[in-house]
Amino acid sequence: MTTASKGAYHTGVYRNVFSELGYEDNVIQEKLERTWAELLNGDPDVRIYYPMGDDMGYFLDTGNTDVRTEGMSYGMMMAVQMNDKNIFDRLWTFSKRFMQHTEGRYKDYFAWHCKTDGTRISQGPAPDGEEFYALALFFASSRWGDGPEPYDYSVQARQILRACVHKGEEDEGDPMWDPATKLIKFVPESPFSDPSYHLPHFYELFAERADEKDRSFWKEAAAASRAYLHTACHPETGLSPEYANYDGTPAPVQRHGDYRHFFSDAYRVAANIGLDWEWFRADPWQVEQSNRLQAFFRDIDVADYRRYTIEGQPFDEPALHPIGLLATNAMASLAADGPDAEHFARLFWNTPLRDGVRRYYDNCLYMFSLLALSGQYRVY
Repeated sequence: MTTASKGAYHTGVYRNVFSELGYEDNVIQEKLERTWAELLNGDPDVRIYYPMGDDMGYFLDTGNTDVRTEGMSYGMMMAVQMNDKNIFDRLWTFSKRFMQHTEGRYKDYFAWHCKTDGTRISQGPAPDGEEFYALALFFASSRWGDGPEPYDYSVQARQILRACVHKGEEDEGDPMWDPATKLIKFVPESPFSDPSYHLPHFYELFAERADEKDRSFWKEAAAASRAYLHTACHPETGLSPEYANYDGTPAPVQRHGDYRHFFSDAYRVAANIGLDWEWFRADPWQVEQSNRLQAFFRDIDVADYRRYTIEGQPFDEPALHPIGLLATNAMASLAADGPDAEHFARLFWNTPLRDGVRRYYDNCLYMFSLLALSGQYRVY
């Protein structure tokens, strides 16, 4: 697999890895559209989207039977990539109506999870939701234009990002990015980060579309996140912890668990690095990192995926989301140029969506990988 010297943001040309491997374009497109349809309206044991009333809908975390800003914002990003304005607006309407705070210390942030009737379970936000909401809204503005509130997408996106940067300066609350390091926090009140939250390719676009006074901040945040991932990813295995300090070292054990190891959250790091390379090609380290990660997993069967220390030692605990991990390992092929890139892309192509109780997270990562590897995860 070859890589161009400039990313798709600059060239407008997006790699179709599946086409490079010999799959026909019409077959690729049919698989993409069929997968989206299955997520929305497929078999009850596969679908993750559920309509609500005349103008809303939600992505269900089937393993926890709740609705999360992670899944809602992911669904909006998928919908704008698939040019599905109806689903986008339904997800956004639910998010605005039930999840976004209108006052208090979390004003303009979103309660990170709620029941399927919209009743909030927790009030606090999870910053990965806010960053996906913001970019999905900017893309919607570019694809479909701004409409009346709350469908004035670009206005809504800037409002979210304004809170993320400036919360606490003139009102109560905490910002979602650490002002000193320019690194995204795990939650606004935490003194550490989550490597899988780091989306420098998003911040590059925020640096063009956010409030003008904040554009230099987002440019600095992109550079800071790329540098941070160098320290958060192990230099030999490529594995990263779920939570990490601002220096990249694994964060201490939390009251709600031990997140010093490579497990569910951390899978997304490979996908994020792959997409950053595809869009911007700003950091050659990302190629080496993607090769390392794929080399670690090359001889491990998907059914044998487990929790690992970042040094690569397996626990007895199996992976909770093995298809999701396969999907992100495959998405790393956007950056990887080693002998394992083709292997993972083909293995992913031949693997169906996950069914069963734990399918939500796997199938979200599956759809993102399918979009990316078919050249359809684009900047709008």
